[in-house]
Amino acid sequence: MVAEKDIIVALELASTAIRAVAGRRMPDGSMQVLAYAEENAANCIRKGIIDNIDKTTQAITRVIGQVGIQLGHTVSRVYVGLGGQSLHSVHNRIQRTFSEKTQITNRLIDQLMDTNLGVVYTDSVIMEVIPQEYKVGTRSIFDIVGMQVEQMDANFLNIIARTSLAENIEKCVRGAGLEIAELLITPLALGDSILSAAEKRSGCALVDIGADTTTVSVYTSNILRKLVVIPLGSNNVTLDVANCLTTEADEAESLKLKYGRARLEDYDAVQGNILKISHSREVNEARLCEIVEARMEEILRNVWAQIEDDSDKLTSGVVITGGGAQMRNVPEAFQLVANNNKPIRMAKGYPADVAAKPDGIMTENGRTNSILSLLLHGDQNCISLATEQDPSPEEANDDPANVTPAEDPTAPAVSTDSQEKPDDENDVDNTKGGMSSAQKFWGIIKKALSDE
Repeated sequence: MVAEKDIIVALELASTAIRAVAGRRMPDGSMQVLAYAEENAANCIRKGIIDNIDKTTQAITRVIGQVGIQLGHTVSRVYVGLGGQSLHSVHNRIQRTFSEKTQITNRLIDQLMDTNLGVVYTDSVIMEVIPQEYKVGTRSIFDIVGMQVEQMDANFLNIIARTSLAENIEKCVRGAGLEIAELLITPLALGDSILSAAEKRSGCALVDIGADTTTVSVYTSNILRKLVVIPLGSNNVTLDVANCLTTEADEAESLKLKYGRARLEDYDAVQGNILKISHSREVNEARLCEIVEARMEEILRNVWAQIEDDSDKLTSGVVITGGGAQMRNVPEAFQLVANNNKPIRMAKGYPADVAAKPDGIMTENGRTNSILSLLLHGDQNCISLATEQDPSPEEANDDPANVTPAEDPTAPAVSTDSQEKPDDENDVDNTKGGMSSAQKFWGIIKKALSDE
């Protein structure tokens, strides 16, 4: 059984799987993974949005139960990630003009923040606010407090999502008997865990290719500038393969990962390769690659459309992660679409701060980067604290402090008929920093009498 102190549990509701992971923060700040479980979510979550509340609740119960069994403890709360198709960013600018030069105070900044939070979006709610630069004339200023201005613009990036997105997550998690320690924006947590400080500072785009969606986050000067979720993912590639080759989805997925390429540079090299598929049929490998390449090109062109306007600011280029980015030649395909030489980094392994991973507990292929990022953001114990158990008779007899007066000739005699019940504050011997033998003995007598 793992000691319950400071065990953090994270929960991810992804399009393909509901995942739960538990870990413990190490003295150096890294995270040790202790337990992991997942369950297929195809019948209850679609494009990152809960489609069936009952099935999702049941799946969460089972997954958290498996993690609890591995830990040997009951999980009481979880850190939950929020993502999905409706999540995106919206810029908001608030202008202030003063009758004379006015010194900017923290109180004024708080008022501007409150004004921004009061913006109403149709059928959506603000989930997070990322302050941008302040504009004074033609100047862009990060820290404006203390300056004297006559006019200023406050810029905010609001991360919004459909109102029902968070409501349904909370309903399912609480329906599984769990408390939400914190509802985290998954792309923001992923950016903090995957991107280096230099990449955020010099400018980069983080592309997370999932099963049903692809999330694009753009950073410059250490600030998130844009977040968008594209409703296309690796499942679209699998469906194309299944439909074009008239095969089952499982076989199509296997063919895609084993032989598919996001970009095939030399068709002649594979033109003569014949692949055996179900029902004694055959397919040309070049044909399979054509199907995969066409859909991947569509996904990557949509990604490029979201970052093209900021591409000149992306000195660190593009960082690509996610389970959908596991096929070959993804960087080459993106460079062809973008028609530039920006650096591309594939973030396939674990986040840098995840350490001491038990063998076989998780696969190191990018699929679990999101949930590990959620785990790294946790700072509260998520395990039900065990209640202190009364010692067994054997343990009581082995404890020298529990020796009765009859067994200890030096102990004073105690009359249970005349002794009064001690006050709670007298149960502890403050002069010695603990309970005396007589007081512990009296505690045993009290328990025996109460049991009767």
